[in-house]
Amino acid sequence: MKSIKPGRGPSKFNAFASACVALFGVFWCVVVSSMGAYIMLPFGVIFVIIAIGQAVYSYHNATSEDRYSIVDIVDEDEESDPLNIEKKYCPYCGTKVNNDYEYCPKCGKKLN
Repeated sequence: MKSIKPGRGPSKFNAFASACVALFGVFWCVVVSSMGAYIMLPFGVIFVIIAIGQAVYSYHNATSEDRYSIVDIVDEDEESDPLNIEKKYCPYCGTKVNNDYEYCPKCGKKLN
């Protein structure tokens, strides 16, 4: 049986988009400088630095072997299903109960 688990997050597209954002930041710096609004120049520089850092992080994460994931589909023999919860909760009081319980040990009500 297939299982959905947290999978891969940042991708090469994220790296490309971050590089485009960095280019926009450079364009921002050029335009601001040509207009004489030098007080806005540090914002563009910070923007470019953050975009380059994000591009490097995304590219490294997309190409490395042990990368961060958002969603991944695996066989049950590869990894256990994180949503396959062995314990459940009482719908009346919220106490954790085992699947084989017929009655809640705290409130005593019958479980489904």
